[in-house]
Amino acid sequence: MAGTDREKVLIQEGPAVILVEPQLGENIGMVARAMANFGLAELRIVNPRDGWPNEKARSAASKADHVIDGVRVFDTLPEALADLNYVIATTARERDGFKPVRGPVEAGRILRGRFQSGQRTGIMFGRERFGLYNEEVGLADEIVTFPVNPAFASLNIAQAVLLMSYEWMKAGMENELEPAFRAPEIVTAPKVALQGMIEHLEDALDVRGYFRPTAKKPKMVDNLRAVLTRPGFSEAEIKVLRGIIASLDYYSPKEPRGGSYPERKAKADAKAHGQESKADD
Repeated sequence: MAGTDREKVLIQEGPAVILVEPQLGENIGMVARAMANFGLAELRIVNPRDGWPNEKARSAASKADHVIDGVRVFDTLPEALADLNYVIATTARERDGFKPVRGPVEAGRILRGRFQSGQRTGIMFGRERFGLYNEEVGLADEIVTFPVNPAFASLNIAQAVLLMSYEWMKAGMENELEPAFRAPEIVTAPKVALQGMIEHLEDALDVRGYFRPTAKKPKMVDNLRAVLTRPGFSEAEIKVLRGIIASLDYYSPKEPRGGSYPERKAKADAKAHGQESKADD
């Protein structure tokens, strides 16, 4: 699978994810995949409609087999929560009661802090159609809700798990702004390589009458150089551009690359090797 590296350590820690009466095996599988993406591994299911095990769940999990294999099934929600010290219930609806309400960022940090202190924690998610009953929310310590469109607030259960799993992972990073990997460092090519490309392009444009009227050529050349010196091309990038320029400069539909050796190409190669006078003979 893209992005999967079997040689790296598989993270398996953090809060338990509790699904209350999920309906579709496919949704359970997508929840398992979302958990695995962000290092969660403990999935608890309360009274799944289609029973367990469920092959549709395994298929939808896309190789998150360690989560599927570790699923624990419970008949009631109190049984699923019995050994946990702290539980957050997710909801998209405003609830009556006196429980603290957190956003996902704050909730992720709280979960991370309690995990690091040795507590067993959990995140509770409700049914696909209508979420959690009030009495089920009442079993949690706090509520987490997402900043969604108030006129379209319902989230797919796997999406909700993905959001909380992401916040859990992010809360454990030393720098939340640090990406998982960075682009390779680009070393700017020496000026001689850049000037060679620019001179080649100027020659090719000059042959084709680009610099017209002639009186405007100096200004047009200045503009061209300003455009090409701004990006800070690497040597590899300049080689790509030189190849493009060469193809357009020396070859044509009547003389395609690979089918001939045009005169201008021969002269350019001779010049590059200090044999210009010989090529002109």
